[in-house]
Amino acid sequence: MTTEGRIDWCRALLARLTRFTGRTLRGEWHAIVVEPVRRLTRRGLSGLLLAFVAAFGVVFFHAVAQHPLGAVWVTRLGGVRDELPLWLSLLRTPVSLYVPALDLPVWAGITQLFLAFAWAELALGRARTLAISYATTVAGTLTARVMIALGPGWWGLGLPHADAQVLDTGPSAAVVGLFTYLSVVKRAPVVFTLTGGSMVWESIAVPNLAGREHLIAVAAAIVLGLLHGRRPRLRTCLRALLAARNGGSPPETPPRIPVPPASVPAQTSAERPKDTAMTPLER
Repeated sequence: MTTEGRIDWCRALLARLTRFTGRTLRGEWHAIVVEPVRRLTRRGLSGLLLAFVAAFGVVFFHAVAQHPLGAVWVTRLGGVRDELPLWLSLLRTPVSLYVPALDLPVWAGITQLFLAFAWAELALGRARTLAISYATTVAGTLTARVMIALGPGWWGLGLPHADAQVLDTGPSAAVVGLFTYLSVVKRAPVVFTLTGGSMVWESIAVPNLAGREHLIAVAAAIVLGLLHGRRPRLRTCLRALLAARNGGSPPETPPRIPVPPASVPAQTSAERPKDTAMTPLER
């Protein structure tokens, strides 16, 4: 290839890359800004109920925890540690989403919390927003228990047993999970890079319990995002697997054969009323 041909090829490649980047950024801007603003305009402030509740909950529990007696009750209601029984950790997990972590600034995280829940509520609805936030948080908590049970080693997968006493609270896993899920569903690579990429960097720079849980939350959100809208296909595959496990296709219901109505027997001359004339056959 000549020099001019290489230059033309590079120019064509650069033009395609520029058009692709422009289309991607335009679509992402429409998905993360235009659509939520339209829905907010149509629904009003009621469309941000979860965002206000989440932000107010973090502020409330932070204010209560500043007092000694309040800190005790906040720990009893939402303090999650991996050394606790599993049922107690799961029972405290919904409240732990509003209990701010000790090593993170509260007011800096409220903005991210509000934006994550606001975008998710406008794009997904309240029920799915709560489901995704809780699922990603529980996934991080359960996986952390497995890593602590494994102990140090295991090619870097295990965690020290001392991490079982670390207070595991805060909405960061839910926030990361919501941003990651929305970026996968809405095809927003910039948001995905800023959220998932930052969590990967955090886990590498500071390999602690919170970083591992954030990575698990990102992975769980990616899986849930890829499964979004594929419920009919999954249901069909599950039925096929169940049929194969049973040794063949499920038995089909045989078609129903219509039964002809029963014929009414002809009345005899004795049963016929007297005022009715007899037919030729009866004569």
